[in-house]
Amino acid sequence: MSSRNEPPKVLRTLHVRLKDRGYPIHIGPRALDETGALLSDLGIRGTVFLVTQRKIRTLFGARLRRSLERHGIPLQEILIPDGEQFKTLATVEKIYRALTLHKADRRATLVVLGGGVPGDIAGFAAATYLRGIPYVQIPTSLLAQVDSSVGGKVGVNLREAKNLVGAFHQPACVIADPGVLKELPRREFVAGLFEVIKYGIIKDPRLFHLLEVRLEGVLAHQEDLLAEIIEGCCRIKARVVERDEREAGLRRILNFGHTFGHALEAATHYRRFKHGEAVAWGMLFATRIAREMRLVSTASALRIGSLIHRLQPLPGLAGIPLTPLLRAMEVDKKVQHGRIHFVLPERIGKVVIRSDVPPALVSKTARQMLST
Repeated sequence: MSSRNEPPKVLRTLHVRLKDRGYPIHIGPRALDETGALLSDLGIRGTVFLVTQRKIRTLFGARLRRSLERHGIPLQEILIPDGEQFKTLATVEKIYRALTLHKADRRATLVVLGGGVPGDIAGFAAATYLRGIPYVQIPTSLLAQVDSSVGGKVGVNLREAKNLVGAFHQPACVIADPGVLKELPRREFVAGLFEVIKYGIIKDPRLFHLLEVRLEGVLAHQEDLLAEIIEGCCRIKARVVERDEREAGLRRILNFGHTFGHALEAATHYRRFKHGEAVAWGMLFATRIAREMRLVSTASALRIGSLIHRLQPLPGLAGIPLTPLLRAMEVDKKVQHGRIHFVLPERIGKVVIRSDVPPALVSKTARQMLST
């Protein structure tokens, strides 16, 4: 067991450095079982409120409870419904009411056990309950481990578009255990790999190449390889967030694939696509735009498309109407002064933010994508 100030040796630990809001990210097999020690090292002694979903609690709840009990940390559970369609203010209110019922004060800590959806919901509840209480992310999906659990962007959806209501609220720490990913359905796991591909394209050609040559090992859940990949993605995101916490500039590169992807999710009422699948379509869309604008070479575009399609067939786009899709892009958070800001690839490892994409090209490319 670890000492008071030192995480277990089996864990990789990196830090997001944000002055008084910095925090550690702990990554490694069996990290879930070290939660009690890690929370104790943060000085957490009182009741923690676990926000999770029924299926996740069945899979991992007992391990987490045992870890907390070993360190004398009491636990209260708050169950929320499963699915992107429940990423709403109504679900946040359910968390508020449970906290109020148990007389939670500003010393309370939320612990979020689950994927990106519960992480965003509970993080927003933590950001706004009593104007802000601490929370800890324990992501159980690959997408959440490599992306959404880090950086402090929390929020919920409105009917019109995704993540329109939210806040920036950094976690107290992130605990990522690649061992839990074995329990994911293959589709869910692969959806997270699309976000890993995103990180390779925007910032790390070595990571992209690693996926190209060792994809079979990744799909076979080789834990050391997964820990390396998770650490690589988290390191990229940590460095970007340190330079631009509130998405004033650089952090927007993390939205590669998300403009079209979020629009797909909104246009299909968050029921047809996993988030990573929508982002995969969005990366293909952005790459087509970049090719039309002569920003990216044919060779790089083919590598992007090839790696995405090697993972698994994406859910089709048939039947999605063009007009609601374009409208969803127009109300996206990344629209400024009436212009959509697209993140477009220039080569593997480098992207550019452009606000001068002709609307006619956007419409034409969207129409072409919907006919595939």
